[in-house]
Amino acid sequence: MDNKLLPGPAARPYRIGFLLIDGFGLMSYSATLEPLRAANLLAGKILYEIHHLPAAGARATSSSGAIIRANAQVGEQVDFDLMLVVAGGDPFSFRDERLFQWLRHLSRRRIWLGGVSGGPVILARAGLLRGRRATVHWEHAPTMTELFPDLLLEKTLYVMDHDRMTCAGGTAPLDMMHALITGHHGIHFARQVCDWFMHTEIRPSGNPQRAGLAERYHTHHPALLSTIELMQNNLAIPLDLPQLARLASLTTRQLNRLFHDKLHQSTMAFYRDLRLEKARNLLLQSPLSITRIALATGFGSSAHFSQAYRTKYGEKPSVLRGRRIRQD
Repeated sequence: MDNKLLPGPAARPYRIGFLLIDGFGLMSYSATLEPLRAANLLAGKILYEIHHLPAAGARATSSSGAIIRANAQVGEQVDFDLMLVVAGGDPFSFRDERLFQWLRHLSRRRIWLGGVSGGPVILARAGLLRGRRATVHWEHAPTMTELFPDLLLEKTLYVMDHDRMTCAGGTAPLDMMHALITGHHGIHFARQVCDWFMHTEIRPSGNPQRAGLAERYHTHHPALLSTIELMQNNLAIPLDLPQLARLASLTTRQLNRLFHDKLHQSTMAFYRDLRLEKARNLLLQSPLSITRIALATGFGSSAHFSQAYRTKYGEKPSVLRGRRIRQD
């Protein structure tokens, strides 16, 4: 299955909407927007076409009083690729059924949806994060868990689950946008963008800093660590070997040799084990069904997932789930 975040055959800019809820944090907004602006600057052409959409009216106002003027409107028929909701303050008090309906309309049109800082709360209010892995700013996490028990909330910097992107805000969007730009234009170009902001320590989605990966896998090889980051960011819709190699600026043979030399596995075997490890954690820690866990970790069916899981762990996933329920 193709990953929609990867470049398609159309040679046009990737269209991103910023849906701004009054009271949004300027840091979260800037850390999301500025990497896209820098990517356009460094490429010498428009890679990312940006649209600003206040929740209502002709402008949105940040928590610090900064004003962002609209160049698009909620309900406008723009062929977006990604719509990012940026919110702060008290997103739980935001109730606008017209806006929720429009977000659901975008979802039905298969447009990627994302939330930054308090933005995931807006997506959850619209019913667009049910059964999804997601994250949110730590300030909102306890209330989010209480109000939306069917949401699997993770205490991470950002989460990509199929066609949803959620981010904790603050400086974390710098890392999320690095992952997005890497998926579009490769590791080397994404690093140029991060260097522009002197953001040299790229943090993987589930870890506070790169040292965690280096220590876990006992390697500091940049292409290897970057490829593992790509895998972590694409669990639900796995990339294939040619995609991974292209984004790492290596041949498939070079990438496989690197994984064999450093980790004693082929690239795709390592990727499968990474997905199965995530699935095992979900079985232990989440209420998601086995079928939903299978889809969240890139397996096309529960039967395929069960077979792969049993091969690795020696038991069916239902056995582990049953054992956890009995212990509870």
